[in-house]
Amino acid sequence: MGIYIDYLDSAQAEFTRYKSLGLNSIEALSEQELNSNQHDANSIAIIVKHLHGNMKSRWTNLFTEDGEKPDRNRDGEFEDAQLTKESVVDFYLHGWGYLERSLAGLTEADFGKTVWIRNEPLSLVQAINRQISHYAYHIGQIVILAKQFKGADWASLSIPKGKSGEHSRGNYTKP
Repeated sequence: MGIYIDYLDSAQAEFTRYKSLGLNSIEALSEQELNSNQHDANSIAIIVKHLHGNMKSRWTNLFTEDGEKPDRNRDGEFEDAQLTKESVVDFYLHGWGYLERSLAGLTEADFGKTVWIRNEPLSLVQAINRQISHYAYHIGQIVILAKQFKGADWASLSIPKGKSGEHSRGNYTKP
């Protein structure tokens, strides 16, 4: 396997990990919690709308159109809207679908092509890294908000506090 395919496999694994963290956080919350925008911050529903819009824009026609599509209403993604929990999950999964279909179709030859985002030429590796960072940023927001809403009822998505030693010794199993 070539280095580009190794990189692509690694990138796909990171995207999958972040997708799971976000989805598990979303599923732990009520519809009211998903739509709550405490302290004038973006609600999880708004963050999900933004992720969906970004993923659709960036990953549709990756090599033939700029990643910032003219029909995208980025500002509208940040407008408050009360969404059902089902809609939030649908937006979330549908957005990730754009990314997953695009990555699944890539070949080693694609790593020599240019990707355009906001009229800026990027290598495919640069474009993928940009999106990993962007999605990690927003998934982190979702996880923090979800943890705040759940409080003591939050189920850790990784190694819980106080369990690192057990994990290092191979004695920790996630409940």
